[in-house]
Amino acid sequence: MTVPAWVKDSVFYQIFPDRFCNGDVKNDPPNLLPWNAKPTITGFQGGDLRGVIDRMYYLLDLGINAIYFNPIFLSPSTHRYNTVDYFQIDPKLGSMQDFHTMLDVAHRNQIRVILDGVFNHCGRGFFAFSDILENQANSPYVDWFHVKHFPVDAYSPGDATTFAGWWKYKSLPKFNTTNPRVREYLFRVARYWLEQGIDGWRLDVPNEIDDDGFWKEFRDIVKNTYSDAYILGEIWDGDARWVGDSHFDGLMNYPIRTLVIDLLTGKENASGFITKVRDQFERYPAENSYAMFNCLGSHDTERIYTVLNKDLQKTKMASLFLFAYPGAPSIYYGDEVGVEGGRDPDCRHTFPWDESSWNMELRQWTKNLIRIRQSKNALRRGDFKILPVSNNTLFAFSRKDGHDFACLVMNPTNQAVTVTVDLANVLPEGVNQLKNLFKGEIYTIENGEITLELNKECGLLLGQL
Repeated sequence: MTVPAWVKDSVFYQIFPDRFCNGDVKNDPPNLLPWNAKPTITGFQGGDLRGVIDRMYYLLDLGINAIYFNPIFLSPSTHRYNTVDYFQIDPKLGSMQDFHTMLDVAHRNQIRVILDGVFNHCGRGFFAFSDILENQANSPYVDWFHVKHFPVDAYSPGDATTFAGWWKYKSLPKFNTTNPRVREYLFRVARYWLEQGIDGWRLDVPNEIDDDGFWKEFRDIVKNTYSDAYILGEIWDGDARWVGDSHFDGLMNYPIRTLVIDLLTGKENASGFITKVRDQFERYPAENSYAMFNCLGSHDTERIYTVLNKDLQKTKMASLFLFAYPGAPSIYYGDEVGVEGGRDPDCRHTFPWDESSWNMELRQWTKNLIRIRQSKNALRRGDFKILPVSNNTLFAFSRKDGHDFACLVMNPTNQAVTVTVDLANVLPEGVNQLKNLFKGEIYTIENGEITLELNKECGLLLGQL
């Protein structure tokens, strides 16, 4: 396996570039929306790479050590999933120099950077598709796409019918990745940005690319260019066929997000939840399980604080679970300060840099989680075992790496509970006390068991003294 070891130690921060921070007003479009305006599909709000550079101190203070950027290449949209030029930074985000400065600042502070690779489809302005619109059947690029008949129509109202578009959108023509010239072009893009210094690729809708060895070739090129690169696939159903030596190191772990939300909204009980979590963990080879990108939200989902009805305690429990569970936890920009938002585009609000609007308790909780995870090998690299509990309205699991040990006990119910957790088969030799890794209270282990009192909707993260 060639899964990069650094992913296990990572806490990712996902940035939607147009909405994080406006650091250079000179590259703003003239029809810019106000920074705090309600996000729309078409309205730019001025975020750029200089803004990320300017706010790197904020990310360092938070404690993250990896960034995932939504697309940054030339595109006419706010989301940039309709790429026009894969070799050019969108001028509204800055210049190539800004990109290299951002990358340099990140790397000097031990922060890894991965970019969004949109290789299933492009934008209508992409040179090959633009040539088809100009020359129709006489274009030398007809076989770069899935043209059904001529004349190709990409601009009239309605779905794409003369060519294949992603989900029939005319603005997103789908590449013909069986064409060797298309493959060579896309592989050249992947190689180029790795040579510029990025640490990996997050791949958009990779399951929609004809699986005829494309991703095996892609993986070989990426790993031969930079053996420590992380390859992350956007696979929503968690199908294990997408991880391994022919595909990706890890997947965006949406199934775990769904389970956490179901638990905290009462759709799933504790015993059912932890059983499904175990089944999900065991779907993958161990190396890939620890390389999953664990998220509570993204640019494609409702904000976690909104999903949980602005319930601070439940939001804290969700992140507590995520940071104790195997894989790389990620924070969607602003979730750590309680940014709200419904479905796309409402989940893409600008970051509120006015600190008076921040949920400071949630931000401090997030900082503490990051600090604890970074200080405990067990939470980053330890094995994962579900622990027997005396009351199945709760659940508990352990993480153990050599002598380093941690365990999480969670009570998702609406009443206080006393529970005994059996640690006999997992506790390192000689350990007879555990402490609350947040508050420091000491708990004594007797006959391999620990008895705890948990308030309603509460979790305890314990480790050895």
